[in-house]
Amino acid sequence: MKYKKATIYFSPPRLERYLIAAKNNKQEALKLYKSNLKVAQAFHPLLGLLEVSLRNSLNEKLSDFFSDEDWIINQKNGFMSDPGLTFIDKKTSKKTNNYFLKNSIEKSEKRFIRLGKSITSGKIIADQSLGFWTDLFEIHHYKILKGRPIQIFKSLPPQHGRSEVCERLNKIRLFRNRIQHNEPICFDNRLINFNYSEEIYSSILDILNWIDPDLTEFINKLDNVKFSISRAKSKFN
Repeated sequence: MKYKKATIYFSPPRLERYLIAAKNNKQEALKLYKSNLKVAQAFHPLLGLLEVSLRNSLNEKLSDFFSDEDWIINQKNGFMSDPGLTFIDKKTSKKTNNYFLKNSIEKSEKRFIRLGKSITSGKIIADQSLGFWTDLFEIHHYKILKGRPIQIFKSLPPQHGRSEVCERLNKIRLFRNRIQHNEPICFDNRLINFNYSEEIYSSILDILNWIDPDLTEFINKLDNVKFSISRAKSKFN
């Protein structure tokens, strides 16, 4: 594809960063764009496994904690509406409610009703974003849940805790969003650099290992990230 045609489909602003990094060589810019896509593609199996494993592990843990397999629906008026989630916004001085989890569940329920589908806990669980599960490790929800979320990590190093887990999950979540929106993951400012992708790769492996080392062994033969990054580096170094 010629660069001019590519700008029609990908837009000049989206391609500009690649063009700058390629020192205004249009064909090199398109090669870099493709390399970015290939590295992003390589992350999908890992990201998918992480999201499913995290979600199901947390669901099992919280089902036990509440003695309720339907906790995700019933806790809308439980911990998701806890008084501790109401606070005074320092910027506006107004009372604010952090009902992100509750609102997310209700949004799913409304969508299922609109589509004429039955509402079940299984469907609601599968419909939640990675941000929903990551938010369980934010300090406000974590305290209300008496630290139960951290218990899904059977192999967490002794010196690690909620903050280390939360930090990695948030970085992974933001990275995942970049991939989903076809944003570049191959830059450091205006320079071609895959350090960001390599850092996230390590964080994903950490989370999977901390849940269960068997997960990284399971995905090992499908894990093409290091090869894809190495190949991209060899083209542009």
